[in-house]
Amino acid sequence: MKLTVLGATGGIGRQIVQQALDADHDVTAVVREKSRLALDHPALRVVAADPTDAWALVPFVTGRDAVLSGLGPRGRKLVGIASAGTAAALQAMAAAEVHRVIVVSAAPLAPIPDGESFFLRRIGTPMIRAVLRDSYADLAEMEALLRDSGAEWTSVRPPRLTDKPLTGGYRRVIGGAVPRGMSISRADVAHAMLSMVDDQAAFRQAVGVAY
Repeated sequence: MKLTVLGATGGIGRQIVQQALDADHDVTAVVREKSRLALDHPALRVVAADPTDAWALVPFVTGRDAVLSGLGPRGRKLVGIASAGTAAALQAMAAAEVHRVIVVSAAPLAPIPDGESFFLRRIGTPMIRAVLRDSYADLAEMEALLRDSGAEWTSVRPPRLTDKPLTGGYRRVIGGAVPRGMSISRADVAHAMLSMVDDQAAFRQAVGVAY
C-alpha cells in the first residue's frame, strides 16, 4: 500500500514508518526537518513540510491509500498539534480525494469501561484527565473534527505508552476502552494502526488498544 505518515519523527511515528517498510509498503514520511529521520530505504521518501499547513501537505497525500498520523502533544509540549495537524490533513485529503486516515488519541477520552478497578474509576483516570486536561482537550477537538469530516477515520486510543518492543499481543475494543488496560508500547500502537488500514470494522470508530 501507499502510505503517508505524519509526525514521523515521534515515538509512534517512527515505529509506523519502520513497520510499514518491513511490511513492504511504500511510505512517504512527512517531517519538519529531514535530518531528524535517518532511515535509508528504497520504498521510503522523506519530505519536509509543516504538518499544520494543508496546502503544503496536498502533494504528499495525493495518490496515497491512507494517511497515518503520530502527531500529538508530548506531555505539556506542543498542545494543539493533534487538532491542528488533523485539520490540515483532512483538508489536504479532501483536496486530493484520499479518504482513509488513522490517528493517535488517548484512552482517557473513552468512557470508563465496566469492570474497571475502583482506583482507576475514582482516582486514576479522573486525576490523569485533570492534570493533562489541555492535552485531552486538543485530542477531543481532533476527534470532533474527524467525526464531522467525510473521511474514513479511525482514532486509536492507547493508555500509558512505553518503549518496550513489539509483541502483537495487545487487546482491541472498537468503540470503547480496554478494561484494566494499563499500558501499551509505542511499537504495538503502530502495529495496531497498520493492521486497521483496510479493516472496515474500524472505519469511523474510536478504538481502544492496550495489553
